[in-house]
Amino acid sequence: MEQVPTGGRLVQITVTDGYDLKGYKGDTPVTFVRAEFNQVTLGDSAKITVSSEGTAKYNFTSSFEFNPEGGITLNDLAHNPVFLTVTEVLQKEKKQKDEKNLILGQAVVDLLPLLEGESSFEMVVPLHPVQGSPLETPRPGSKQCSLEVKVSVAEPLLTAAQVLGSNLLKVTLEGAYSVPESFVPTGTQQNYMVGLQVPSLGEKDYPILFKNGTLKLGGERETFPRPKKWPIANILAPGANNIPDAYIVGGPYEEEEGELNHPEDREFRNQAEYTKKRIIWDLESRCYLDPPAVVSFQKRIVDCWLWPVEMIRVPLVIAPKGKAGKTEKADDESQLSFHGVAYVNMLPLLYPGVKKIRGAFHIYPYLDSTVYEKTKLSFSLFRDTGHHLNQNNKVGGINSPLTKPVVSKNLKEDKTVKEKDIDGKIKPGDVQAPSIKSQSSDTPLEGEPLLSHNAEGQQYFEAGTYIVLEIQLDKALVPKRMPEELARRVKEMIPPRPPLTRWTGGAQKAMSDYHTQIKNISKAILDEYYRMFGKQVGSNIDSETLEEQKCQLNYEFNSSGKYFAFKEQLKHAVVKIVREKYLRTTSFESQEELQTFISELYVFLVDQMHVALNEAMPDDVQSTVSAVHTSSEQLRLFAFEAEVNENFEMAAVYYKERLVREPQNLDHWLDYGAFCLLTEDNIKAQECFRKALSLNESHIQSLLLCGVLAVLMENYEQAEIFFEDATCLEPTNVVAWTLLGLYYEIQNNDIRMEMAFHEAVKQLQARAVQTQVTKEKSTDNVECAEEGGNIESSLGPWGTINDSSSAAVKAVGAGGRNGAGAALSILDEFLEESSKLPSESGELILSTQFQDSSIDPKQSNLFFKEIPEKKETPKFQDSSAILQPAPYSGVSQTPATIFMETIRFLMKVNAVQYVHRVLAHELLCPQGGPSCEYYLVLAQTHLLKKDFTKAEECLQHAVRLDYLNPNVWGMKGHLYFLRGDHAEAKACYERTISFVLDASEMHFIFLRLGLIYLEEKEYEKAKKTYLQACKRSPSCLTWLGVGIACYRLEELMEAEDALSEANVLNNYNAEVWAYLALVCLKAGRQLEAEQAYKYTLKLKLKDEALLAEIHTVQEMVGFGNPSF
Repeated sequence: MEQVPTGGRLVQITVTDGYDLKGYKGDTPVTFVRAEFNQVTLGDSAKITVSSEGTAKYNFTSSFEFNPEGGITLNDLAHNPVFLTVTEVLQKEKKQKDEKNLILGQAVVDLLPLLEGESSFEMVVPLHPVQGSPLETPRPGSKQCSLEVKVSVAEPLLTAAQVLGSNLLKVTLEGAYSVPESFVPTGTQQNYMVGLQVPSLGEKDYPILFKNGTLKLGGERETFPRPKKWPIANILAPGANNIPDAYIVGGPYEEEEGELNHPEDREFRNQAEYTKKRIIWDLESRCYLDPPAVVSFQKRIVDCWLWPVEMIRVPLVIAPKGKAGKTEKADDESQLSFHGVAYVNMLPLLYPGVKKIRGAFHIYPYLDSTVYEKTKLSFSLFRDTGHHLNQNNKVGGINSPLTKPVVSKNLKEDKTVKEKDIDGKIKPGDVQAPSIKSQSSDTPLEGEPLLSHNAEGQQYFEAGTYIVLEIQLDKALVPKRMPEELARRVKEMIPPRPPLTRWTGGAQKAMSDYHTQIKNISKAILDEYYRMFGKQVGSNIDSETLEEQKCQLNYEFNSSGKYFAFKEQLKHAVVKIVREKYLRTTSFESQEELQTFISELYVFLVDQMHVALNEAMPDDVQSTVSAVHTSSEQLRLFAFEAEVNENFEMAAVYYKERLVREPQNLDHWLDYGAFCLLTEDNIKAQECFRKALSLNESHIQSLLLCGVLAVLMENYEQAEIFFEDATCLEPTNVVAWTLLGLYYEIQNNDIRMEMAFHEAVKQLQARAVQTQVTKEKSTDNVECAEEGGNIESSLGPWGTINDSSSAAVKAVGAGGRNGAGAALSILDEFLEESSKLPSESGELILSTQFQDSSIDPKQSNLFFKEIPEKKETPKFQDSSAILQPAPYSGVSQTPATIFMETIRFLMKVNAVQYVHRVLAHELLCPQGGPSCEYYLVLAQTHLLKKDFTKAEECLQHAVRLDYLNPNVWGMKGHLYFLRGDHAEAKACYERTISFVLDASEMHFIFLRLGLIYLEEKEYEKAKKTYLQACKRSPSCLTWLGVGIACYRLEELMEAEDALSEANVLNNYNAEVWAYLALVCLKAGRQLEAEQAYKYTLKLKLKDEALLAEIHTVQEMVGFGNPSF
């Protein structure tokens, strides 16, 4: 390590000019400049007459020697400025022996640039007037008088390596608030002192002291911003007390790092800082930390996070009248009273990128045992070195830290110190002997009396006294990755993938040519038909005549060669389609492959032929029937239903169809990635999440999910990059900070784990305060949204979230295809159906029955999430809201913790592996614990493992905690339903819907309760229940339930309408076709009955009882089965 040379170096201060000066006796006074540093006068300039313009050419140079081996040290340069005092010299009168000098003002020069490696700098510093000085009134046309100063040294005091490795510590003591009532401004003058020790200059400790605090009564609040002051007394000009460009700016309590930063502390803080007594310092003390001291500083924080900051009160005694103008402290009456201590948590300074902590810290009575237990220190700055510290305890004495302790000439401090009250009387029980401790050991010396009671210090605790302290470093102890670096690392791992440019001249041109040839050939065929049979062909031609005309037309084409001409005309267009559309340019490997391709090509060409013919038809002949196209939201719904039915193959088809339609929609990639997590295909899930991130590198959810997958796949370095990038892009995101803390926990990095969790809690508290402040406005907005129009159908769960959405609550049953790990989940929202759907509800539509009727609903393993109520949501909002679900709709909840919000996010994306770790944190969290929601999530995890017994135990705990929570009873109903106890399930469901407030998953409750009613042949109740479900969130299965109930009630028209609605929503449900066949059979419509029956068989209905019922009705009516 490079060291500062031992030889001294001269630091020169040159005052070149003064501007806008004037004197007591006129505008052209005779003045001189006196330079002072570290309470030592450096010299006086020559006496210069100020010009009429107010300028003075001083060209005065003074210097002092910098010598770290025993003279002026780096700490002195950091702590003390150079004072430049401008004095006016008055002409002496006749009877005066000497000239009379009057001080005009004082300027301050900060020497910090020398500690930054500079060898010289120039500045224009303001000249602050003393009280009564003529400089208080500036000259016309000027703002303030000033001095031009240059500071130089022959070579830099620090090398580049030392500048890089060193640091500068700034400690600002603002004040002590809510001080004991025994503190009064009358009576004996008191010196209020605060001090702490920090490592400096290697392993040595440096005391930082703040003296002469000003006791103020309540009734007014301290202003913000207000300047910080030099911790130096005897400054002549009031303005020179202020440190240049240094201000106390305050800030919200919730953003502080101290102890009184919770919302419940706001009222006490406001009262203490406005109406109660306080002691104000507003002092900033500096300490230079050389590279060894920086290491020692970090090590001490790691060893013990809490550092003691002591506070005492020392009385001042005025000297006898014979020594007027001087005040001294009577050593024999020295008393250290009201000894208190604050415990400052220094750990945040070890957080990456953190350079400052500011907060309020409670003052506790100083007790040796407690201080040692908390800080591992047994040395008291004031008590154990009191005879040194009190030498300067004078009115107007030096406030600077003690750098050279002065040994007392008498050791009267060894006597028993008697504490006095305000009246100067000795208090009983307040007598204590000074403690002498070994400074080389943290343990008391043998025979040392331990302080076990501190009555005066207890008054701090009873009054709620706290100090506001700021500790700031020039450079962060732990550097933080810059956002640009994180973005670069993410790009290296996941390069952005711009959409590929489409080649419009290939497949599109081939299709256009094919359509053109079809139209031309159809026109030629129609012309030939008109030539042979004429245009006046009636519409009532019988089938035999049409068949005869067809044969004649075919014969004409074959005999004339026109058929082969048409084929050759179409051949080129078909070849282009094969090459451009299907990309087939090589021969087939087998005859079977050729036949498969020809079949696929034939179907495609016929479909396209129909498209071309429809375009070529006359307007009056075109069909008015519009095709029903499934939207992306409907495909998402079908995928969810397939997940519920454990038909993962079909769900994957739906997800892939969404990706094919909109490959640039990152919501689709995130949905498919969550599905892959569900099926434990982590590699494919990682590909999906990274694809989403490549589409938008600033998407928070994509970054977090990439980080989650990186942890699951043990790519920890990448995980840290993803999580840190998320916190940089959105510093207010609670879940991002919590996931980063969980990552650090896995890495056993306790300090950074505490940092991340602390920041998450801080952001959660800030959000809670903001929510409370804007509660009325938010309520108005929600009401407007409920009355508003449609929800943007293009938004998925990754782009917004419903205001009434709640936590992820699922129920899990038996019979899972992929075991406990393949946990099926349903996302907690679904947006409004497209205009093709009959209802405007935006609730999630999920199935409790199956498209594939081969699976018995009673044996299925179903998973559930909430169905949010329909509310209008903005298309774009802060992505942090996505990760911050609101409490269960309609249910009173305790304030959510950072861990519960993270649990909700993890359950939504099927990252169940994290949940147990986070649940453990939630259980130990002071604001968390075993809440109702905790037991609901824990029950869900047991259900995922098919452990119904433990799940039931958790639900019993939840019932005891919140008996009126409809979500608990709904979950219990699902548990009993999946266990096959439909009687208990029915009771729970009926209790749930009887509450005034709805549960978060009413959709499933209505569906399953309706199914139970159907099983028990309570068809009227079933119809009513399913209709309620249709009103809230219509789906294929809700309308199917209505259709079944109406059919059993012999309401065939209503049954057909309901089944038709179900068929529109999903025409691949075999059970819908089966009941349509039954309705048509009983209505006597043979053709429709046969068609419905055909699709029932084609879709492979597995309900043998229902199939037997169809056969029975077919035999009864005598039709409906063409195979008879």
